[in-house]
Amino acid sequence: MRSDDILQITVPGSTANLGPGFDSLGLAVNRYLTLQVEPSGEWEFIPLSNEIKDTPRGKENYIYMIASRVADLYNCDLPPCRVTVTSTIPLARGLGSSAAAIVAAIELVNERCNLQLSRHQKLSLACQFEGHPDNVGASLYGGLVIGSHRGSEHTDLIHVTDVDFEMVVVVPPYEVQTKDARSVLPAQLSYQEAVKASSISNVMVAALLTKDHIMMGKMMDLDLFHQKYRVQLLPEFHHVHRIAKAAGAFGVAISGAGPTVICLTERGQGKILKNVLTSEIENVLVEEVAIETKGSIVSTLSLHE
Repeated sequence: MRSDDILQITVPGSTANLGPGFDSLGLAVNRYLTLQVEPSGEWEFIPLSNEIKDTPRGKENYIYMIASRVADLYNCDLPPCRVTVTSTIPLARGLGSSAAAIVAAIELVNERCNLQLSRHQKLSLACQFEGHPDNVGASLYGGLVIGSHRGSEHTDLIHVTDVDFEMVVVVPPYEVQTKDARSVLPAQLSYQEAVKASSISNVMVAALLTKDHIMMGKMMDLDLFHQKYRVQLLPEFHHVHRIAKAAGAFGVAISGAGPTVICLTERGQGKILKNVLTSEIENVLVEEVAIETKGSIVSTLSLHE
């Protein structure tokens, strides 16, 4: 591509964990971070969405900070850009806003520096910044991802597009920072507890892949890795769980670090579930979201066309 082409980078948001798939399961959703990138004399970020109106407009912007580090890793000269940013991904709500920014930054450098990275190379790189493959994997690949990151040279991922359920998200009006959600977790689990937690996760993934939604929901409730510790940060969780299950949801879980709660239901039942949750729970945003089967997309518009 020409150095003066305008780039458009679109990256979906995501939900992670689905209960016991802690730091390894991610599912892309139809909420998006979109960048329009064009040559400039200096770095400038222009936020157009209310979700990101307070983000920095210069080199303090998170996207630039990641992009600069990627460029340094590959010893490439990243030319300054004017970046127009729109987002429908709520910040710090557990729907993968930071992961989408990381993926967008990598895509930006890959194009502007002509790195020609494979998708797996992008994934491994994103995991170095994020620490795990759930959200970044879903943003890169779309659909469902099941991944393991064990260091810069050891990232493995299974990508699944055939996921057959609908999802409603309940988004509280407050943020939960990932560092705070991590701080309430135990430093370690006993060997016996770890084996039990792993078995629950294994059965949940098997149920997910075989579309045994009743078993999947049961395992989501039995998670031992993180949810029982994080509910103290989410006062609405038990209320949402009770109402959603009564309204037909087969699975309810904290989305990522929270505070968003995902409610999974059979195909064709999403709108009904949304209406019940909207009528029964106050002071939250309730939305039906679709699973995004496509990952990050980069397109170009030449100034010379």
